[in-house]
Amino acid sequence: MRRALVFPGQGAQYVGMGVELAERHAVARDLLAQADEVLGFSLSQIIATGPEAELTRTDISQPAILVVSAMALAVLRTVVKPLVFDAVAGLSLGEYTALVAAGALPFREALTLVRLRGQAMQAAAEAVPSGMVALIGADEASAGKLCAAAANGEVLQVANLNSPGQVVISGTKAACERAAALAKDHGIRKAIALPVAGAFHSALMAPAAERLRAALAKAPFKDPSVPVYTNVHAGPVTKASEIPALLEAQLTKPVRWADSVVAMKAAGIQSFWELGPGKTLCGMITRTVTEVELRNLDADKDVQGFATAG
Repeated sequence: MRRALVFPGQGAQYVGMGVELAERHAVARDLLAQADEVLGFSLSQIIATGPEAELTRTDISQPAILVVSAMALAVLRTVVKPLVFDAVAGLSLGEYTALVAAGALPFREALTLVRLRGQAMQAAAEAVPSGMVALIGADEASAGKLCAAAANGEVLQVANLNSPGQVVISGTKAACERAAALAKDHGIRKAIALPVAGAFHSALMAPAAERLRAALAKAPFKDPSVPVYTNVHAGPVTKASEIPALLEAQLTKPVRWADSVVAMKAAGIQSFWELGPGKTLCGMITRTVTEVELRNLDADKDVQGFATAG
């Protein structure tokens, strides 16, 4: 059975995530210790005890999710030997973990990049009052028309195509409020303002993309061992030279997650293993494709279920 490993993005974090993995598995403890060393502060303490408000900050949650997802991957490698997979993908931030899994980027370098990414996105979010709105019962076309109607000269664009019927838009605070008010007039069932720091995956993140560009250019990317299905074009990448520009573009372009899942299934993927906090991606995949196997490894209780997997 052809298998893809998939990794969650920002929003999946919760206080206490990965704690049992670190307590019971030396490989997980080692990654957590490396993270504290690389970052120069006790990320492990924030992950374990919070407070939630601090863990939720973009500049903290992004490295935290990457670390806990990498811990889940490391533990899985000790249980399933050899760990065989045919593709990887990650939602937004999770794309960095996917690159680590595919051997395209070392863990410590990924952590350094993600820390910078989180800081740059937090700063861009604080520069302009902005936000994101989830549209339930929308597709890309209806969401695009709503953005055009509500923008009023301000930034408002499609940001995430998560699954059929679930689209997220991103833009200035005022434009998001107008969009929420107009959603039903555009045949969209529900509009929900999301508790995020700013307008991620929109033109308002251009300053963050610019800050990240030089670091991405210097990063030691290698050709991935398996195709990486990227957020920007929902297709497979196999060359290191393609990666920096796609990670930069990811900050201002839509995350085409549903299209990525469809493309992976079309390429023969029959099983998706979600590694990291929560089960968000499994839910999105369920709503996007049928007749696939889904598993997730979030906490230590999930580990034994993989012991018989080949």
